[in-house]
Amino acid sequence: MSEPGAIITITDKAHDLPFSKGLLAQSLMATGLPPSRAYVIAKQVQDDLRGRDELKVSSKRLREMTTEYLKSMAGEDYARRYLRIGDVSRLDRPLIVLVGGTTGVGKSTIATEVAHRLGITRISSTDSIREVMRGIFSQDLMPAVHESAFNAWKGLRVPVPQGANPVIVGFREQTAVVSSGVKSLIARAVLEGTSMVIEGIHLVPGYLDPRSFEGARVVQLVIGVNDEDSHLSHFHIREAQTEGSRPLDRYRAGFESIRVLGSYIEELARENGIPVVYSHQLDRTVADVLEYVVTAAIEN
Repeated sequence: MSEPGAIITITDKAHDLPFSKGLLAQSLMATGLPPSRAYVIAKQVQDDLRGRDELKVSSKRLREMTTEYLKSMAGEDYARRYLRIGDVSRLDRPLIVLVGGTTGVGKSTIATEVAHRLGITRISSTDSIREVMRGIFSQDLMPAVHESAFNAWKGLRVPVPQGANPVIVGFREQTAVVSSGVKSLIARAVLEGTSMVIEGIHLVPGYLDPRSFEGARVVQLVIGVNDEDSHLSHFHIREAQTEGSRPLDRYRAGFESIRVLGSYIEELARENGIPVVYSHQLDRTVADVLEYVVTAAIEN
């Protein structure tokens, strides 16, 4: 048996890497395990290795041991998720996750959680792309990007076709512009071989073809909220979290347009075979999104 503080190294890399109980616990938390349970299992793996005097261990051996402890201490489901998330980290191409949906459905929170659990450090939003475009193009030159998505119709410079909804017409014009920036962002990630998560209302199914990015595995989905009261409550939370910088009254005034855009995006998702994940409880929604992303990435 090794000393309690003996250093364990992972040996099948270009250079030996020290085993980290904290990093192992973090990978276990990606399965949805609470931090306390994840650290208990990680410590058990560490103690077992020292008890067996296995101070040099391959990543395959470490993964097998961790999986067995997960099965016995947390259950088969957690063990299966651990293995599948590990498969994603070993993909031969970068993974690009596109999280769409109308304003206020929780896209940014869900995208951040999914990125964290997959070990993806690069996260971007289509609002950031639109903000950059605002700085480059004046309001006279490109008015569509100088309004919120649900108010983009205010920047229309052409008559709205008879019978068309101006909210959707304006949003489509803005989305077409922002989509060019999204394509460039993805192309850059592919060139660098870097996985990333992009979220935003402008990730509308049909405007981007995930299959066109041959150097990456692109997974697209849409977040929706069925219940209007639940959806509106998200803006109460947003106002509190941003200390009033994103005021409720602004979104309440545009709520009908926001719901119209949600229905439009979800309809296009169904037409293009893109899944819509309806958000009810955050942990459950994140788990559902993660399950879909992992499955789609591995089977793509």
